[in-house]
Amino acid sequence: MTALAPRIAELAYYPVKGCAAVRPATAVITPAGIAHDRAFLVVDRDGVFRTQRRHPQLALISPQVSPDGSRMTLRHPDLPALSFAVVRDGPRRPVELFGNAFQGIDQGPDVGRWLSRAVGEEAGLVRVPPDHRRVTDGHTPGTSGYADSSAVHILSRATLALLDERLRSAGEPAVPMERFRPNIVVEGWERPHTEDLLRRVTIGGCELGYAKLALRCVVTTVDQRSARKAGPEPLRTLAGYRRTRGGVAFGAKFAVVRPGAVAVGDPVEVAEWGASEL
Repeated sequence: MTALAPRIAELAYYPVKGCAAVRPATAVITPAGIAHDRAFLVVDRDGVFRTQRRHPQLALISPQVSPDGSRMTLRHPDLPALSFAVVRDGPRRPVELFGNAFQGIDQGPDVGRWLSRAVGEEAGLVRVPPDHRRVTDGHTPGTSGYADSSAVHILSRATLALLDERLRSAGEPAVPMERFRPNIVVEGWERPHTEDLLRRVTIGGCELGYAKLALRCVVTTVDQRSARKAGPEPLRTLAGYRRTRGGVAFGAKFAVVRPGAVAVGDPVEVAEWGASEL
């Protein structure tokens, strides 16, 4: 059987950081990643971001944003849907993400009340302002919205298959790809963790540059369908073979070198390789 050429198997973006994914067949990759990815942030009354690390119930919120970014709809299994016009410019309020100070444009009290009911604590929603000028770190600097770090997270099916094999060998159930919240899932690489070795890669009409390994946290233990923490896995198993000086690595992060359109099925063409940093 002929090996499958590497290609995009899945695309995903997360309009509201920490909430459910949108899974398109096509997407536009901007300098900050897939259009609208992590463009919105749930915050507390002090502007500190809320995350699945402490609020796994965020996983039950499903956002949809219009292609032009002018409207958003929020859905939750226990609440009526809320649709609203996005406030894209206006007064800024300070927000904090991992101790770093940014600005956000508040989406108003109605949205805040809806989110507070969904989260179970006081919450609000902010959007990145048009003059957001974040610089991300890593081998290839870039920018992003409210993502943890770099703009694009790539993970391969081969990498997940190795983890699931190890989990089953330990008597634990396999975990789905959604636990790791990647933007681009690649199929066709036979070797697990090939994404760690990319340095320059062309996918569809865009070019990406390697930034760093993706370090994992307790969000990987959250069942994205039920919002329940499932226990120590898969972190416990990953720690046995993917530990670095910085933490547990799984997948890789990339900066956008050249924006462009991508689609499921597009080939993944590697222009430059590097050594693993693990």
